[in-house]
Amino acid sequence: MENLILKLNAIAPLGLALENAIKERLKKTHLLKKDFLVKEGQISKNIYFLEKGTCRAFYFSKEKEITNWFMSDKDIVISVFSFFTQSSSLENIELLEDTVLYSMSYQGLQELYQQFPQFNLHGRIITEQYYMLSEQRSFALKKQSAKQRYDLLLKQYPHILQKASLGHIASYLGITQETLSRIRKQK
Repeated sequence: MENLILKLNAIAPLGLALENAIKERLKKTHLLKKDFLVKEGQISKNIYFLEKGTCRAFYFSKEKEITNWFMSDKDIVISVFSFFTQSSSLENIELLEDTVLYSMSYQGLQELYQQFPQFNLHGRIITEQYYMLSEQRSFALKKQSAKQRYDLLLKQYPHILQKASLGHIASYLGITQETLSRIRKQK
């Protein structure tokens, strides 16, 4: 929990009342590799802070799994569309290793925003950071070579090769496993 508080205080000081209100709403959970935070069709009712662990989001296209993103230690994780609209998720979020996380309900987050208007700044900054990551990924898929995308992934998540399967990584990069193998041999 302290890592999350540090992350939030780095954006702007929380103050004791807000910090305590956040801590009251957080629920610590230990989950296992291959557990799901949300499955396609379910409503994402919680936002998560990964204290320790790695996860991926994926969806199905023509009966193939397509990995959309990875998140790891100290990242905030949600199924964005589902959480903010409180409607059915378009993706699955699967844990790639045993994980320690904190969760907060949609309602709990909305209460914090209402009770502590200054907390909206934290939400906005975090949303901006993750939107920029999403845009970076979108541009990478359109403008970068497979090798450049692979190098960027390793820079962002240096331990991903130990945590995700090569199939997940190839799917994330938008390439075949054979192409991924060729890129890895060049290293």
